[in-house]
Amino acid sequence: MQFSAPLKSNSKKVMLLGSGELGKEVAIEAQRLGLEVVAVDRYQNAPAHHVAHRSYVVNMQDKDALLEIIYREKPDYILPEIEAISIDALFAAEDKGYNVIPNASAVSKTMNRKNIRTFAAEVLGLKTGPYEFVTTEDGLREASKRMGYPCVIKPVMSSSGHGQSVLKCEEDVPKSWEIAKEARGDASELIVEAFVDFDYEITMLTARNGKETVYCEPIGHEQRDGDYVFSWQPMQMSEIAKQKSQEMAKTITDGLGGRGLFGVELFIKGDDVYFSEVSPRPHDTGMVTLITQSQSEFALHLRAVLGLPLGFTFYGDGASAAFKSEKHNFAPVVDVDESLFSDNSFVRVFSKPESHKGRRLAVALVFDKVESALEKARELIKKVSDA
Repeated sequence: MQFSAPLKSNSKKVMLLGSGELGKEVAIEAQRLGLEVVAVDRYQNAPAHHVAHRSYVVNMQDKDALLEIIYREKPDYILPEIEAISIDALFAAEDKGYNVIPNASAVSKTMNRKNIRTFAAEVLGLKTGPYEFVTTEDGLREASKRMGYPCVIKPVMSSSGHGQSVLKCEEDVPKSWEIAKEARGDASELIVEAFVDFDYEITMLTARNGKETVYCEPIGHEQRDGDYVFSWQPMQMSEIAKQKSQEMAKTITDGLGGRGLFGVELFIKGDDVYFSEVSPRPHDTGMVTLITQSQSEFALHLRAVLGLPLGFTFYGDGASAAFKSEKHNFAPVVDVDESLFSDNSFVRVFSKPESHKGRRLAVALVFDKVESALEKARELIKKVSDA
């Protein structure tokens, strides 16, 4: 494969639609391969804007505005990095011959929980927990009775856990309804999921380049309010469950098609595996691969997009801990204790231009046996604060 230099007439160009901390790492990996990077997001000075050759600020759900930028820049690869995006723009660009990663149909299916759940369960036949879709508060009340308590409520379209809640009794229906309606994205329809009595959940990072499919070691993770706070790799699981997880990940990614890295989320109960969700891009829980693998999930994503070989070395166990802001600030400062920088740990600061309560600003990474790494990550993240 030939590699060129950026900002030339023969440059290979990547456009990131979404420029947060995950997009920033993708941009860095693209820079390492001599790709020209164009970063697009809804706000100025998003993390990937700092390391891109050019950046744009636009309403990401405005079809015409997105297409204007795409047609102006003429990227070789369009990488959607967020869910809140105009899918019509992606289909229109694809119809014009642009290479949407992995493809516009896959992005459309995965950004909408109704589409991906029905595709996985009813088209591909993957094992899931019971679920229903509702559009009214009364519908939520009746569906939750059928699902049983507790059950999980999510908008069909949202990101990073926004709008999710656990409905524990009928009296909580109005509260769950309001939480869902306040989510960013489309909350006109909700999915009501029966609570799967699982032992743990994993992310099975799966990369495909059109010739081969590879899997990272399974990643365990802990969530709060529907968003990741800790992850570790590898998650200890039976070989049977691991094999089933890889088979399920291959089925869903083959079904979606295209090239790139996918974050496949699965519930594990003993040796049984249940499909939960899938993201056609690097996953937040996969930030742990920045310290555990020779090729992080971001590097694998770029390799897969370019059709390059996907081999990598798993260095060893590790853990990550996300730091979330406790305050609103138009000029946030992340105060990091020096002890985070040691022979087996370090921190990544995302450099977001504005903070608010619950916004992820940094991640601590520890290289050690899982139990020790996770314990140290939990302690180290306490030494990070909003200055």
